[in-house]
Amino acid sequence: MSNTGKRSVFHLSATVSALACLGAQATAQEAPPPPADEDPTMRVETVDVYGMSTAGMLADRALPLQVLSGDEFTLKRKGTLGETLATLPGVHMDNFGGGASRPVIRGQTVPRIEILSDGATLFDASSVSPDHAVTTDPLLLDAIEVLRGPGAAIYGGNALNGAVNLIDSKVPKTLPEDGFDGAAELRYGTGDEEKSLAGRATFSLGQIALHAEGSSRDAENYNVPEDFGSSELRDSFAAATSYSFGASWVTGKGYVGAAYTVQEAEYGLPGHSHINGVCHTHGPDLHCAAHGEFEDPFGSSDDHTAYIDLRSERVDVRADYDDLIPGFRHVRLRGSYTDYSHDEIDGPSVFTQYTNEVWDGRIELTHAPVFGFTGTMGVQYTDGTFTGININDMHEEPTNLGFVQPFDYVTENAGLFLTERRSFGPVELELALRKDWREISIPVPEYRIGPEYVDLIRRLEIALGYGEGGWVRNQAKGFSRNNPGAEHDPFSAALGATWTLENGYSIALSLAHTERPPSVRELYAYGNNLATNSYEVGLSQTRRASSSFPERRTDVLEAADSINLTFRKSEGRTQFEIGAFHQDIEDYVFARLIETDSETGIPHNYLLYVAADARFTGIDGYITHQLTDALSVTVFGDFVRADLSGEDDELPRIPPGRVGVRHDWTSGPLSADIELIRTFGQDRVAAYESETDGYNIVNATLSYQLDGGDRKAPLLYVRGTNLTDELAFVHTSFVKDQSPLRGRSFTVGIRQEF
Repeated sequence: MSNTGKRSVFHLSATVSALACLGAQATAQEAPPPPADEDPTMRVETVDVYGMSTAGMLADRALPLQVLSGDEFTLKRKGTLGETLATLPGVHMDNFGGGASRPVIRGQTVPRIEILSDGATLFDASSVSPDHAVTTDPLLLDAIEVLRGPGAAIYGGNALNGAVNLIDSKVPKTLPEDGFDGAAELRYGTGDEEKSLAGRATFSLGQIALHAEGSSRDAENYNVPEDFGSSELRDSFAAATSYSFGASWVTGKGYVGAAYTVQEAEYGLPGHSHINGVCHTHGPDLHCAAHGEFEDPFGSSDDHTAYIDLRSERVDVRADYDDLIPGFRHVRLRGSYTDYSHDEIDGPSVFTQYTNEVWDGRIELTHAPVFGFTGTMGVQYTDGTFTGININDMHEEPTNLGFVQPFDYVTENAGLFLTERRSFGPVELELALRKDWREISIPVPEYRIGPEYVDLIRRLEIALGYGEGGWVRNQAKGFSRNNPGAEHDPFSAALGATWTLENGYSIALSLAHTERPPSVRELYAYGNNLATNSYEVGLSQTRRASSSFPERRTDVLEAADSINLTFRKSEGRTQFEIGAFHQDIEDYVFARLIETDSETGIPHNYLLYVAADARFTGIDGYITHQLTDALSVTVFGDFVRADLSGEDDELPRIPPGRVGVRHDWTSGPLSADIELIRTFGQDRVAAYESETDGYNIVNATLSYQLDGGDRKAPLLYVRGTNLTDELAFVHTSFVKDQSPLRGRSFTVGIRQEF
């Protein structure tokens, strides 16, 4: 079946499935609209009545906190998480077509930001490569929180630059009013022929709340300005479905519940080429031509469609309960089991597969006041098995002599954390601590000896004096040498203070020390990453690649010392929040260019992961002024500068400066906004990057609440993006030259609550 045919069948089955339950599906009730003098993009609100959301607990703390919710969230949601958050101050995205984009916070993305699902870690493969999607559908979320400072420190070193918390309702927290509530939404996008629908429903049987939700999205290749050389971006299509069923036992003190969620997606990889699958190394040299034992694993033309076929199953167990244990005000439980996999397909060939099977549990206990301090202590344990890196030849017949792939990378992590806070008059202090113990092991896989090799191996064992079975034992020792385990004991701490002044003014200061162990890819990469056109060598593989490279290391531990100063005003006709930050990072892990080979016609980079000292400095924020009761204007922007110490190079994919202005107008049920965002050029580039020109993006939104603004009435909306149809390239993208931003597009939709 052709790829187009496969996507049509995928979309048809997804749409039929979603339509079957649309009438019974819904979203949880949204918070009431903000006051006229409040900027909805930046407001902090409590998402649930128990005050158990992160926003509700942290609204007055020292850290920067951004929340997207309510109608503002409805109108800004896109198909991917990165696109949805990309206009928040300090947040960019690393665009990879229509199916995958990750948020970039203050210059860094995963694994230096943590993605959470209602306070529990979201496990997928997005931290391993930029073409891997974050497994969430923004259409099924109630809100998104962006946390930094002490609130993020309790999630460990991977939250170095913050945590993105995805708030959903798949495990009901409350009983719906009148026994039932819900909503449905239908959207159509002109720029990619997007057809999306989503719905949710929650109903009660006594103290039991039952929930069902689902979504379906299908989008063709998206339009790009004709200056790009074509009217659409090849292989930028995306299709996805998601459904979830949950139930909770709800009382006046809290709830205990569980949910089962399935997410499937199929999306293209623009800029992908398998022609560089032939690239290999000779010590410190990269060679992209077949010869001898080094063959092209594909051996075919490079004009096929490349795409990812993804499936994630997840079981969540959640509980929030007050006064369950003497001396503790609140108990929170987050447990999950994730079974994630995706195939990477090029034409007829499945050339690699990634899997991630993870058990995770987290318990938090909030104690009663002690000497004026209130706080939360907790423990988290994670056991996961990851596979997929360094494989690009699954379409070939498996070898009958050698280790059976894929290799398992087993990670066990135990963490303890504590937060404490106390008020001293107008000053609020908060302390957060976390200690982790992480171990990665790579079990020796099965060694296959085909019948045609049995006699040869026996003769070799005799000749070499190995004894019976000695060949396999010797190979196993070599495997363990090449794939050493790694142990890390990172520690993170943060101290924050907020001084509340009169008339809504406040000053917040936070200091943090964060330690992050390298990811599996940073440690063990050894081979081609075709999505990024690079041959990568991890920290533990350096001497395996070349004796001229630095000694291999598994003990690297990034250590960041950070300071963040925030000045905010939250009352009156003029409100603002301005944050300045600085980070000194010791042993910052990044990919250094060794050389580039262009023999195939497509440049392929030889990258070596190394550790060096780095500094990040920047500022971001917004200022909103209410001109009249109906009209407000907001100016927002961000800037970050990164420097490497002792290196004649720059860090790659650092976002350029950006400034924007938005006008918001509301009159009864009618609302409108228009925004102009100027993204400046980036000329501070790594050795294997090119400079990126600046660009202007104009967006506008018009929405109308039927029946005079009744919240239960349908909300009609249309949002136009890139109205001037400007050709724009995102410097943070690995495939920026092959994957420009969308051209002019309009999204029309209707949302109905029940």
